[in-house]
Amino acid sequence: MDQFLIKGSSRIAGEVTISGAKNAALPLLAAMILAKTPTTLHNVPLLQDVRTLIKLISGMGIVIQREGATVTCNTKTIDSYYAPYELVRTMRASILVLGPLLARFGEAEVSLPGGCAIGSRPVDQHLKAFEAMGATIKVENGYVKAQAPKGGRLIGCDFTFDMVTVGGTENVIMAAALAKGTTRLENCAREPEVVDLANMLVAMGAKISGIGTANMTIEGVDELYGCEYSVVADRIETGSYLAGALMTCGDVLTKNTSPQLLHPVLKKFEAMGATISSGEDWIRAKIDKRPQPVDIRTQPHPGFPTDMQAQLMAICCLADGTSTIIENIFENRYMHVPELKRLGANIKVDGHTAIVKGVEKFTAAPVMATDLRASMSLVMAAAAAAEGESLIDRIYHIDRGYEDVENKLRGLGVNIERIKA
Repeated sequence: MDQFLIKGSSRIAGEVTISGAKNAALPLLAAMILAKTPTTLHNVPLLQDVRTLIKLISGMGIVIQREGATVTCNTKTIDSYYAPYELVRTMRASILVLGPLLARFGEAEVSLPGGCAIGSRPVDQHLKAFEAMGATIKVENGYVKAQAPKGGRLIGCDFTFDMVTVGGTENVIMAAALAKGTTRLENCAREPEVVDLANMLVAMGAKISGIGTANMTIEGVDELYGCEYSVVADRIETGSYLAGALMTCGDVLTKNTSPQLLHPVLKKFEAMGATISSGEDWIRAKIDKRPQPVDIRTQPHPGFPTDMQAQLMAICCLADGTSTIIENIFENRYMHVPELKRLGANIKVDGHTAIVKGVEKFTAAPVMATDLRASMSLVMAAAAAAEGESLIDRIYHIDRGYEDVENKLRGLGVNIERIKA
């Protein structure tokens, strides 16, 4: 198992090119299943989760190939509608193949998903919507077995999500694109990755209105066709590298990204004392003093994203004062707190609320990554630590969401080495 060995006392500064968004690439890859003709997807990040989903899709008999950041897919040879536990258990987003398989082929058998242990994240909203569209759903032996109604096509319906769910919204709009009739969805997720998926579906021939709002209408079509499309920039990777500047009195320029994707985070960075400048496809964060404390409350988009909570907490640990963080999305997303405390942080947690009293510096220590985003907060904290070496264990989490992470960090001045345990 790989580990990161990081020498502290780094100033994080320089330029870094942002990859395509993992959370957009995965549903876009799943959406390829809907197309009768070949699809080409550009700006696909080289990540473990992407490799897993490509392997899962190819296991269905689909011809899917990758060359650099480009993936091509031809579904003509599909001969299976089955997604096995061995692959799905490692990545929650695998459940996103359920909607496309059910909509296009009338049946699917997909293992219940795994992924980061940051909360329950049930898939009941996906299944309720499919049942409302006429599907027969059975959950047996850890598998979801779905069957379209007689005639083989889902039927458009009116459905309101009980809670805002990104994966649920994505799965259902993919299924609705090929349903018979019109589907009206309320309380949809509005994240940029959902918008990216809807835009690609439109490029494939889908009829969707209300994109980017809480209420979407999908008029089902008989067939969808392949297209050429590029994955949106990763807003969380962007925010993570910018956060490193705030933790080390640094200066980071992120390229191939968009400030429109990260507005609530950039506002917090400014409130902490950073100078933020941006253009159409770049963002720069610069700070020359200890950051100021802020209060953070995670919310569905367009609120502050839960995927940036751990990184902002790490900055707050070094702020000149006390910050309050309230996690409203996942009930178990403070697992990084004990690890940050090992580095010298002063954090008290009471339920969904964390009180962070800033300290002047982190101290080097061995720590363990607990989930994807927490792993990046620990890497940045270790780089910002006073002189000494920190060993970060279980970095397979970070490999799931950050492409070429150690080389990008080295380019920003971090003294980091990947080693074998």
